[in-house]
Amino acid sequence: MQKQKLILIFIVLLVAAALTIIQRLPLQLGLDLRGGAQLTVEIKNPNNSGQITTQDLNAVKKVIENRINGLGVAEPIIQTVGGNRILVQLPGVTDPQEAEKILGGTALLEFRAQKIDTQSQFRAEYSNQKALEEQIASVRKENKPEELARLQKSLLTSEEAISKLFDRPVITGKNLKDARPEAPERGNNLWSVALRFDEIGGQEFAELTKLLAGTGRSIGIFLDNKLISAPTVEVKFAQTGITGGMAIITGDFKIEQAQDLAIQLRGGSLPFPVAVVENRTIGATLGQDSIKRSIYAAMAGLSLVLVFIGVYYRLPGLVADVSLVIYALLTFAAFCLVGVTMTLPGIAGYILSIGMAVDANVLIFERTREELRANKSLYRAVESGFFRAFTTILDSTVTTLIACASMFWFGSGLVKGFAVTLSIGVLISMFTAVTCTRTFLMLLVLGIPKLRQKPELFCPNLPATVK
Repeated sequence: MQKQKLILIFIVLLVAAALTIIQRLPLQLGLDLRGGAQLTVEIKNPNNSGQITTQDLNAVKKVIENRINGLGVAEPIIQTVGGNRILVQLPGVTDPQEAEKILGGTALLEFRAQKIDTQSQFRAEYSNQKALEEQIASVRKENKPEELARLQKSLLTSEEAISKLFDRPVITGKNLKDARPEAPERGNNLWSVALRFDEIGGQEFAELTKLLAGTGRSIGIFLDNKLISAPTVEVKFAQTGITGGMAIITGDFKIEQAQDLAIQLRGGSLPFPVAVVENRTIGATLGQDSIKRSIYAAMAGLSLVLVFIGVYYRLPGLVADVSLVIYALLTFAAFCLVGVTMTLPGIAGYILSIGMAVDANVLIFERTREELRANKSLYRAVESGFFRAFTTILDSTVTTLIACASMFWFGSGLVKGFAVTLSIGVLISMFTAVTCTRTFLMLLVLGIPKLRQKPELFCPNLPATVK
């Protein structure tokens, strides 16, 4: 009895936490519910010169993410499709043509020399830019478009602002052949990024590094007019510069930072043209209508299920109804906490997982009835019912999760949303059925002695010997 009371307290705290999460972390709506634009970007391979690798695809994806962030779109969905396409979903975007214009073309990667006597000004400006980028990331998560637009105007991205601190570009992305993260040497935990230029780029890079070596001035590396790195050149290269077309960018890089920088650099040097092959617009009116219909369907389905299970299974059915309400709250809170972007298939997965939660309770109650008909006491019947049903519930949960994993791994876009919501729902349904329903029933059976004398409340039409 004491154990059940402790579990009950835990359930109450869990429900309170779920209500708090739902209140403070509103659920993000997907493109089909909120309205917006969906673009399919295709990487062209001119003259079939080589295969487009996964690294090339991820590099283009990184460039597109940077450009979308410049648009200030809240909660964009950017994912690769097949071997040469990227799907871009922009909820809330009302001008898809502008988005297409920004996404089209090849990213512009530039290497610039910092101007003389601008070191102190650059350090202050660079620190300010980093602080602004952190603010922008925070504001984007909070979905504040007006404040986001104001902060982005302060970024050092315009040609006029850049020209105050840096000379004209010396090397562009067409001269960069590759960029890879380099593992740290023994005794050092800091990663670096290795660059490899073509012949012309190698000569120009040698001249650039010879000019800047030991001066304290930086090489400004810009991607689409955004400063992504500003390394300095060691004084030992003052005579010859860095020759051989190879260079190493060192710094306080962790592995993730080194990988991101390498991807950004490769993205700016891709030889493949990029084209928007599809541009679809989904109206917000359709999204609002879908939300209303989905809510009505969910409420109607849940109400019918609660009524049926309460009437058919009597007292255990009413207990299961309470567990189902708790399940609905916990699942919705999990969606908010994990940051699920809710779509129509996601809502379908949510409703379907409610049916899975009902299935678990039905299995438990039917096993309990079998135990009662076998002339066991009410307490033993409830215990055995849960024990015997657990294996079946576990098998059902595992097989559903395997199906969800397959849909998430091989599917894309809306299919992935369905897989995520269904898997979260199935896991929580198992918890509510095995923990919540069991705790409530055991508290009733152990806490109300008279109830143990009325097994017909759990199973009608029992043989007289059992009653």
